[in-house]
Amino acid sequence: MLTGIIWAISAGLILGLYALPEKFTKDFKYENTWSLFFVLTMFVVPIITSVLLIDGFGEIFGNMPADIWLKMGLASFLWGTGVMMWGKAINHIGLSLGFSIFIGTIILIGSLLPFAVDGMPDENSLMYILAGIVVVLLGVIFNGKAGIIREKDQSAQNAAAGKAKGNITVGIIIAIVGGLLATGFSYANAVGRPYLHEASTAQGNADWITAVCVMFPIFISGGIAMTLYFAWQLSQKKAWATFKTPNFSRNFLLILVMAVFHYAASAIFAYAAYRLGDAGNSVGYAIFNTSSVATAILSGLITKEWLGASSKAKGYLYAGLACMVIGIIIIGVGNAA
Repeated sequence: MLTGIIWAISAGLILGLYALPEKFTKDFKYENTWSLFFVLTMFVVPIITSVLLIDGFGEIFGNMPADIWLKMGLASFLWGTGVMMWGKAINHIGLSLGFSIFIGTIILIGSLLPFAVDGMPDENSLMYILAGIVVVLLGVIFNGKAGIIREKDQSAQNAAAGKAKGNITVGIIIAIVGGLLATGFSYANAVGRPYLHEASTAQGNADWITAVCVMFPIFISGGIAMTLYFAWQLSQKKAWATFKTPNFSRNFLLILVMAVFHYAASAIFAYAAYRLGDAGNSVGYAIFNTSSVATAILSGLITKEWLGASSKAKGYLYAGLACMVIGIIIIGVGNAA
């Protein structure tokens, strides 16, 4: 159990940092950065990783039942749409608040959704898990309050400096809707993992390779939604030509790091869910996403997203972070009960 929790926290740390390199790209528009990121993280990285690491790749996926393909494919397409909206929300309201609201929605829905597939845990464990999720969500509410106060604190400064800023209301709506759609990842993992684990180990693969197997259909299906959207956006914004910049090589490397981190975080979570046992999809998902929010908040502080915020805003932010840590502990205790 402890090993699974450590892996889930590690996955959350990686996910919380994955978008950080985006702050250091140059000459790229939003559409250039995120279209290249999604091509790399949803197709290039998972295809190369899967082909290189999975023994019996063709047989495993060639024999996968059609109903599992369909369920995973549809759920993953929704997840891909949600992640795409997540990137847009970050563009409007920043890394810290974007993560908090998006992931908070995912924790609420995505942590409970696998119970419909895996069944309910015993009553004692369930009470701990639900209590932990409530504490985590309280932290998310505090973070949202902190972001709203920060927006008011910084609006005058941005206006004086002539800086454009995103619309916080639009950003929050995008983050919530994106979070609802992104829970498709949790469902796809719960539906596909039993078959893929059995098929993978039958080919002589180690247990952890199951996580790589699960990520393949999820990422490929999710990538379809993103490819369609960003191909349209690049044309609408006339941004194709922006790829021709002297900073392309620098930007490509930064975005490749983002892609690898994003993929690795998801694969590590899938392994953590396996190590956590019967309630792993729910417990692991809550720990994984909560850890990513906490990491994103800390990285937002380090990169001075909260430089112009008042002590009141930061107080709510720290209170939210504390609730998330306490919530993780409660959920961990519930999984061990």
